[in-house]
Amino acid sequence: MLLQFLFVMAAIIVGARLGGIGLGVMGGIGLGILTFIFGLQPTSPPIDVMLMIVAVIAAAGCMQAAGGLDLMVRQAEKLLRRHPSRVTLLSPLVTYTFTFLAGTGHVAYSVLPVIAEVARETKIRPERPLSIAVIASQQAITASPISAATVALLSMLAGYEISLLHILMISIPATLCGVLVGALFAMRMGKDLELDPEYRRRLAEGELQTDTATETSRTHLHPWKPLASVIIFLTATLFIVLFGSFDSWRMIGGEQLGMAPIIEILMLSAAALILLVTRTGGIKAAQGSVFGAGMQAVVAIFGIAWMGDTFINGNIDALRASIEGVVTSMPWLFGIALFTMSILLYSQAATVRALMPLGLALGIQPMMLIALFPAVNGYFFIPNYPTVVAAINFDRTGTTRIGKYVLNHSFMMPGLIATFVAVALGIVLVNVFF
Repeated sequence: MLLQFLFVMAAIIVGARLGGIGLGVMGGIGLGILTFIFGLQPTSPPIDVMLMIVAVIAAAGCMQAAGGLDLMVRQAEKLLRRHPSRVTLLSPLVTYTFTFLAGTGHVAYSVLPVIAEVARETKIRPERPLSIAVIASQQAITASPISAATVALLSMLAGYEISLLHILMISIPATLCGVLVGALFAMRMGKDLELDPEYRRRLAEGELQTDTATETSRTHLHPWKPLASVIIFLTATLFIVLFGSFDSWRMIGGEQLGMAPIIEILMLSAAALILLVTRTGGIKAAQGSVFGAGMQAVVAIFGIAWMGDTFINGNIDALRASIEGVVTSMPWLFGIALFTMSILLYSQAATVRALMPLGLALGIQPMMLIALFPAVNGYFFIPNYPTVVAAINFDRTGTTRIGKYVLNHSFMMPGLIATFVAVALGIVLVNVFF
């Protein structure tokens, strides 16, 4: 088993270094080694999870193509510029909301330059709002009803009388509180802007003299089209929450319909309605950043989750015998495993698909796994995730940075605090209400 595990970890590490779809295709190599060299029987690939994610990404991509994301960014910019002194508290709420509604953290790219410029104009150290804004965009993944991670978790807990409402009741308040506590810490990070040596150097050398406030992109579509796309997308999201919360809504022909086909039907329908109503081209939707990032997640889940399921299924007896007692008595230790794996996988959804089946096999209660769900937000730990890199580049004052020792970067403490608080509060909420 140890040798198999080493091959699995090697596939994950190499895939993470390759980036993009590298994680998923390396999972294919790992699966091949487990199957053809070690003789493990491959499990079924996570088809339902992948199809649900494809449907959600299709709808989000159509909304982006119709100008819906631009509309949301413009409204966020107005909010931040109306209350510039509160940018460190408002910025994470904005990125959290964007991710919560769109189901992907990559929508934060469009608002990060606005955050950076509003902070600089107000003489607030940009590192403060930017760091927690990026963390908030990650935490919201585990609270969004349509994110790939939530969809994956829901599909695995479907047989335990767990509904989408159960997940949201724990994950939304837990992650929101974690983000707010992280924001309070971020408000005191580093020296004030005018005292920061790097900012003073850039100012003295004239690097910031020609800066102008960043303006968000303006769509040339008819004004009603972006609004229509947002309304259609949010309506579909609302119906997903309702179907997931009330079992009676899912009774079709005397049988209860699973959430997988409901999500797929509603999101594909939403995508079609957006294209038809706004007269947006389907090719344009497939060329957007949201669609590209989402399809990378699909490939990652395909390879990594399939490899992980095969490894766990082939060694479940040995795994249960070695760690079941410890994990059952101290289930929070499984949260550490989730956090560590997410650092390697760079994907909450892939982490859920890779490790949550093991948690269930070890006898950890489903509600406890929901409490530990925010622990999969660990990919800020190594500062090379795209949103992290983007935030560093958008901060032209130089306050948002990677430290001398790499891990002492701007996002480390806000990320650790937000994740710890979210998991701790999730455990409290589960023990109180369930």
